Amino acid sequence: MPHGKTEFEEISPADFFYRYRDIAGFSNPARAIFSAIRELVENSLDACEVRGILPDIYLRLSLEEEHDDVFVYRLRIEDNGSGVPGEHIPKAFGQVLYGSKYRLIQSRGMFGLGGAMAILYGQITTHKPVFVMSSTGDGDIHKYSLMIDIKNNKPVILSHEEEENRDGWHGTVIEFCLEGDYSKACPKILEYLKQTALVNPYANITFVDPRGRLYRFLRATTEMPPPPKETRPHPRGVDVEMVRRMIAEAGEGTLKDFLVKNFQRVGPRTAEKFLEFAGFDPEGDPRSLGPEEVVRLVRAMREFKGFIAPDASCLSPLGPELLEAGVKKELKPEFVAVCQRRPSAYGGHPFIVEVAIAYGGQVPSPRSGKITLLRFANRIPLLYDEASDVSRKIIDEINWRRYRVTPDMPVAVVVHICSTRVPYKTVGKEFIADRPEVRHEITQAIREVARKLQVYLARKERKHVAMKRFSVFKRYLPMIAEFSAKLAGKPRPDVRPLLDKVRESFIQEEMDSGEEVEENIM
Repeated sequence: MPHGKTEFEEISPADFFYRYRDIAGFSNPARAIFSAIRELVENSLDACEVRGILPDIYLRLSLEEEHDDVFVYRLRIEDNGSGVPGEHIPKAFGQVLYGSKYRLIQSRGMFGLGGAMAILYGQITTHKPVFVMSSTGDGDIHKYSLMIDIKNNKPVILSHEEEENRDGWHGTVIEFCLEGDYSKACPKILEYLKQTALVNPYANITFVDPRGRLYRFLRATTEMPPPPKETRPHPRGVDVEMVRRMIAEAGEGTLKDFLVKNFQRVGPRTAEKFLEFAGFDPEGDPRSLGPEEVVRLVRAMREFKGFIAPDASCLSPLGPELLEAGVKKELKPEFVAVCQRRPSAYGGHPFIVEVAIAYGGQVPSPRSGKITLLRFANRIPLLYDEASDVSRKIIDEINWRRYRVTPDMPVAVVVHICSTRVPYKTVGKEFIADRPEVRHEITQAIREVARKLQVYLARKERKHVAMKRFSVFKRYLPMIAEFSAKLAGKPRPDVRPLLDKVRESFIQEEMDSGEEVEENIM
């Protein structure tokens, strides 16, 4: 190449992620094996929930090869979800950025990248194909052996078999090889599965690790949250490119009709008021708008105050009952309180915050004096970059002594946010950005459950004080009774009924003394 000459080239999405796989969470062997398991488990859960199927997920990781310090594992996952239609299997598993997660709907994934990225990483580290078997239940079972043409981002079909589905089986099986370091990834993988079981208490998850150890996380309930619904965009949540595409796809009609048909919570009267505010003719043709007019229309959408808040019926929160069931199942706490906030929105995207606080039982002891935090987004455990998450910042800012919580107490806070667009800070989906609306909702929810814990701890402390007072009385009352009986020349009386009455009296006295304090707390 002559000196000073620049060459330009085009690369495919698969080639891009092959070169820069770090940004998708495949930065090293330990992180890669964790990310692969995480992405496949989440895809399986989504595939079950979309049809209201109680998930049964089987995961097996076995050591395939070992060369010096390089370990090659075989990863297999089986689920009983909705399955993938046969004609879509090659692209779904052999093409990066191809999937069903590009609609405006709440889902664990956002980019349609994770499963294909795990398979891509397996291929570039072992050069072995992936085996996929799937059926939707109402057709044949399809079995594929695939590889990815990285340069062109296309699937390469090595083999394809169809088998009659006599039992009506539905689900997906994926098996492939990848380099990894399970010894280092093991703690994170087990923690991920434990937290996934906590926030999905209706799922059965079985994991067999390379050492042959079996881990089973059994469902605690058969109740499932309602599946999320696809929704139209809110006027505050669109940009110029999105509106330009919507106009290009629009059929005949007026600008008013375009707004009513394509945006949520925009009726004819709201559309007319907005167009009058923005300076557009309601009867005009949206397809006649020029680039500058489209920009002006979108900017007016952000400035107009008359739009109703986004509709949160498209969201599928876990719910207080299921969240409490999950916390009790995995942490077995002495006390738990939950809170689900009313729907809110940021940037035109609805979201709901759910928070639980757990005390005692199997809640882990605090590390470095920090309260244990379990973070979830659309029922995904977030295990990395905790210090950057808005929830950790909020918890560190709260004066917990006000709620009778000391640094050595076994207290855990569970924060779950569900949204059609979770405000992740990075592509790796590891922590939630510090958006003002999100911060406000999380703060209020944490304070609400903290007040409930405060009441419980206050009652527990008062009961402890009452029992200490009673222990003194219990020690000396029999002695006094015996001495008095001798002086009177009578037999020693049975003081047990009296002790029971005194015990109840002491406890009731302490509880009554705290009623006024509790009212002030609430």
